[in-house]
Amino acid sequence: MAGSRSVRRVKASATATAGSAGTPALPEGEAKVAAVRSMFDAIAPRYDRVNRLLTFGMDVGWRRRTVGALGLPAGSVVLDVAAGTGDLCRELQGRGMRAVGIDMALGMLSHARTAAPLVQADALALPVPAAAADGLTCGFALRNFVDLDRFFAEAARVLRPGGRLALLEVAEPANPVLRAGHGLYFGKVVPVVGGWLSDRAAYSYLPRSVAYLPEVPVMLDLLRNKGFEAVERRLLSTGIAQLVTATRRAAP
Repeated sequence: MAGSRSVRRVKASATATAGSAGTPALPEGEAKVAAVRSMFDAIAPRYDRVNRLLTFGMDVGWRRRTVGALGLPAGSVVLDVAAGTGDLCRELQGRGMRAVGIDMALGMLSHARTAAPLVQADALALPVPAAAADGLTCGFALRNFVDLDRFFAEAARVLRPGGRLALLEVAEPANPVLRAGHGLYFGKVVPVVGGWLSDRAAYSYLPRSVAYLPEVPVMLDLLRNKGFEAVERRLLSTGIAQLVTATRRAAP
């Protein structure tokens, strides 16, 4: 598939660039799976506190927007993939939805602050029957999956026709001045502050991991090719975060 090849080209270019700049190349394949799991297990105890500080509390509003963008009624079953410590699960439950949190990092789940049921599982092989969910959310994890194409295929599998998808992720402002300031903060300040409060290696990796994300048109086409329609992307907070929403297309 052309979209899949584009994703691989983006990843290969980003990895090579990281290595040539004198920094370690970003891990791929099973090495990436192991690195991501270990990293999130390590930062789990202080994850929420550091997140609030580094985003100046804006992540709370972003998650609220994510859940609202689903447009689902109370009682809807929503899977929160890469649930972490349960922020999105709490927001979903606060709106009367039946949330289920799924994450591969046991350390994150053990520090979760939510009454929602939690499951340790791989996002690329969700332990959920086909068409069982009304909605699916994912916050700041797309760049951590080893295969974004497969994740979108799994999301399409577990969502019923007409089900809704809402994906929250970091972004880069379009304005060159804002982009430069954001790059300085995300690339230089975040690793230092994250290192003081939690784990320097993890918070150095997180800004670099943006290189895993494909170009926006490629990512949106991947969703369409996996059975989604009404695919939309909106920028939040001057473009430092993005929210991608889509609807599971009915079978022909």
